[in-house]
Amino acid sequence: MDFPTFLIQCLNAVQYGLLLFLVASGLTLIFGIMGVINLAHGSFYMLGAYLAYAIAPVVDTWLGGGFFATLAVGVALAVAFGYLLEWAFFSYLYEREHLQQVLMTYGLILVFEELRSILVGDDVHGVAMPGWLSGSFPLSDVMTYPVYRLFISAVCGVVALALWAVMTKTRLGMRIRAGATNREMVQALGIPIRFLYRVVFAIGVGLAALAGLVAAPVSSVYPGMGNQVLIICFVVVVIGGIGSIRGAFVAALLVGVVDTFGKVLFPSLAGMLVYLLMAAMLLWKPEGLFKAG
Repeated sequence: MDFPTFLIQCLNAVQYGLLLFLVASGLTLIFGIMGVINLAHGSFYMLGAYLAYAIAPVVDTWLGGGFFATLAVGVALAVAFGYLLEWAFFSYLYEREHLQQVLMTYGLILVFEELRSILVGDDVHGVAMPGWLSGSFPLSDVMTYPVYRLFISAVCGVVALALWAVMTKTRLGMRIRAGATNREMVQALGIPIRFLYRVVFAIGVGLAALAGLVAAPVSSVYPGMGNQVLIICFVVVVIGGIGSIRGAFVAALLVGVVDTFGKVLFPSLAGMLVYLLMAAMLLWKPEGLFKAG
């Protein structure tokens, strides 16, 4: 493998890992803090991708267009949807057994897929990327790298830094970390834990939808796309540690590297390398790389 090819694979691994982090960070927050096994989390990634496809013409008409306007509107709609969804459904799951959580969230997957089929059909849709991001960055005389993929990495990196700042430097982050450690004590101190749960869930939905919004131009928009990313994000959560944002970040990058280079170096084993990594982690450190927080 020559250096330009190696560099391309490194950039692909980072981009894929950071994108996984956006989805997995919301999943680990919901799982680690609220104690809810949310099988429908991948549907929020799908929601973001379909929002990118559906609202771009509306944003062009009513808000004067702009890719960042589409991202902002899409994330705002997803956060509002997540807030209402937690109030309507997930708020009843906190004291339930995990089996009941799995059954209800799996039912939500079926509902979301049927609604998607009714509203936009079962075809594969493309989402145009902004013209100013459609070029390529030269890596050698004959090899280039898409600017949009660098943009995805930059957006995910900025969001990761913002999420770290919120979790470690703000009162909201302090409450979220305390809720993950001892929710009964947080409630005894007078902090409205149910409202905190609602905010955490809405943030998790917004993060997953943002991942879908920025990924749509390179991955297309198609039925069942949320189910594929859900499985790999559970792997990230298990490796990184349930409830740990730092763990989700490290694990997502690790999975990105293993998956990307596995497809290049060991194509016959590529489909199982990530799961072998998870199995090794469960044997070595069942609690994951980092504790919640």
